[in-house]
Amino acid sequence: MSYPRSTLIPILLLLTFLSIGLAGPAVAEPVNQVIQVGGDDSYPPYEFVDEDGNIAGYNVDMTRAIAEVMGIDIEITLDSWSTMREKLENGEMDVLQGMVASAEREKDFSFSAPSVMVNYSFFARKGDPEPASYDDLRGKSVVVQHEGIVHDFLRENDFGVEIVTVRAHSDALRQLAAGNYDYALGATLPSLYYSQENKLSNIGVVWRPLRPQPYGYAVSKGNEEILTLFSEGLAILRNTGRQQDIYDTWLGSLERQGTTNWRLWGIIAAISSAVLLLGLALVSVWIRTLQRQVERRTQEVKKQQQQLIQADKMSSLGTLVSGVAHEINNPSGLILLNLPMLKDAWEDALPHLDGLYEQRDGFDIAGLDYRRIRQEIPYIINEMNEGAQRIKRIVNDLRDFARQEATDSIEPMNLNDVVSTAVRLLDVTIRGYTNRFSLILDPYLPSMLGHPQRIEQVVINLIINACQSLPDDQHGVKVETRIDHIRQRIVLSVHDEGCGIEPDAMPNLTDPFFTTKREQGGTGLGLSVSAGIIKAYDGTMKFHSRPGEGTRVDVTFPWKMVEPQ
Repeated sequence: MSYPRSTLIPILLLLTFLSIGLAGPAVAEPVNQVIQVGGDDSYPPYEFVDEDGNIAGYNVDMTRAIAEVMGIDIEITLDSWSTMREKLENGEMDVLQGMVASAEREKDFSFSAPSVMVNYSFFARKGDPEPASYDDLRGKSVVVQHEGIVHDFLRENDFGVEIVTVRAHSDALRQLAAGNYDYALGATLPSLYYSQENKLSNIGVVWRPLRPQPYGYAVSKGNEEILTLFSEGLAILRNTGRQQDIYDTWLGSLERQGTTNWRLWGIIAAISSAVLLLGLALVSVWIRTLQRQVERRTQEVKKQQQQLIQADKMSSLGTLVSGVAHEINNPSGLILLNLPMLKDAWEDALPHLDGLYEQRDGFDIAGLDYRRIRQEIPYIINEMNEGAQRIKRIVNDLRDFARQEATDSIEPMNLNDVVSTAVRLLDVTIRGYTNRFSLILDPYLPSMLGHPQRIEQVVINLIINACQSLPDDQHGVKVETRIDHIRQRIVLSVHDEGCGIEPDAMPNLTDPFFTTKREQGGTGLGLSVSAGIIKAYDGTMKFHSRPGEGTRVDVTFPWKMVEPQ
């Protein structure tokens, strides 16, 4: 006779008490009192030794903050990058507080979620030829940091360059400024930091062909327990806003310095173009402006009519949804809290049950042979956990839907920063769906008014929808930001090469609980919540799609030029 899986839960509880009684008091394994943390001594502003001989930088402050919130003891040691990497490999160091992740490095190391994204640039002397492709580098000498990520990159790709390695970025720039080599390739911020500090005025950035690289904590394979501590601490700092404070202290001012000149050049170019075209286009612009105002007023009247019809119904629905979400969340939380304990109890009881099985030459549990039960229980627990997690996600979506009004405080923000953060958070998800993901950010993008976390939620929803529409990993997704100068709006475009959308579904895409992915677990709340957030910040969202030809979603916001104080 067979029993349904749900009847096995009482048996598991009984086994829990048996295992506790048989096992006796648990003895905790000793844990290292002090975690050895390593870093690069010449990588400002991330980590370095200052003029007084003290260790400093973004990574140092982040590591100390993580140690504080996690209650762990650490000892930070800085030395040359190649030395620190060797010490991590041979076990002298438990963790490195800053290492760029790559597919090749992941064979030997495990990485946390990135704390920042690091950009890399080619530097050359002023007046020397600027490369436009890797073919232009053939036969040239490129100086890089020994065993750094760009050293790995040049070794893995045969560009026909002479690779010259030095101890640190500062040595590479000093050699370049002295005229010894053709180019230097290194991290942009440390290189600019060193150039400014040492007044190397004859060199500058000439080419940025590499994508921003994920930079975070790293441990050797098999040491993931320590990495978990730092990952949890990093998540706490990010959620409490403390990471942003440390980021602004060390990196914010440098990034603002790097973008001020570009913004100034953009303003000068826009003013010059406006002066040249003003006399020729004044009448035409005036007519187009009137047309846009008439169209906008007409659309506003239609929207107001629709809102009056739907307002009462949606208000009632929001109240209902909020109450249902609260009632579901409590029992779901209990399930998620107790399942890990149930799993641990089963795993603790296994050795005793295995021994008993050998002594008795077999026995049954719940009418099934113990060997089958031993295989089934882990699947049962995992399925219960996955179901509870899905309930939690649905509850969160319901809560978001119920509070679509933008009650959060608004502030000046850069859409490029929000998009970069969203892509960084979704890196593993994106790689699981496609090998052809591209990110194009307009460096001249002006600021806008909004709440970064709310806008980030919109970007994440759109990218996930795009990825889920792809038939295989050879079809791509492109995310782009740009400026619509005519309408004075910032544009975010998410374009996928997926299955497209049927014409009869287009008008209902942002309706609550409407989804074309019900079989895949879709709730129909993602686009509805996103549309509410976009509308709250005076934005628009338009869909362009044909079945079998992919989909492009264009989201626009009014720009807000924020002058430095």
